[in-house]
Amino acid sequence: MSYYGIHGYQPRWLTGRAAIESAHGPRLSRLVGRSLSNSWLVWNQADDEWFADCPVVLDFDGERVEITHQKFDELSITWNSIDPHSQRSWSDPVDDDPEIHAFHLSWRSDAIAALTALEGQPLLAVDLLERTSQRADFAAGMTAVSFAFADSRVTISNGLDENSLEFGAPQAGYIQHPLRD
Repeated sequence: MSYYGIHGYQPRWLTGRAAIESAHGPRLSRLVGRSLSNSWLVWNQADDEWFADCPVVLDFDGERVEITHQKFDELSITWNSIDPHSQRSWSDPVDDDPEIHAFHLSWRSDAIAALTALEGQPLLAVDLLERTSQRADFAAGMTAVSFAFADSRVTISNGLDENSLEFGAPQAGYIQHPLRD
């Protein structure tokens, strides 16, 4: 079994900042000082758009971190399990119903200019961002992973059952938790 047909990828879902920091905090913080070599997103060829349900892959000088969100608060961080070069394109049927759209997917390293612009820059900091809310909110407690560079920052957050990319300073409503080795 594979996740959206991605060879070798098996997400490991965690919920809550404490669990995520315990499992991945030290390894994420050891990325600081490494340069972002490359980034990959899964592209839906039929619709010519980012397929945000699949992992965001960031390569920091040979150490690949793979980040995926699902539901309202689940996050999977895996390491070095996806090789975007070995799987150029593929199809993933949703199920056996012919009325259901089959996805025609491929890895792209140049899909979003703001992400590509960060390549070659050393990572300055990694933060876990915890979403807070003054009222009942589906996103309260959601954890995002944020990577700071000299020129900008990219945050991979939960876009309501898929990934979302945010660039620049974290939005209001997040508590910022810097990771230290």
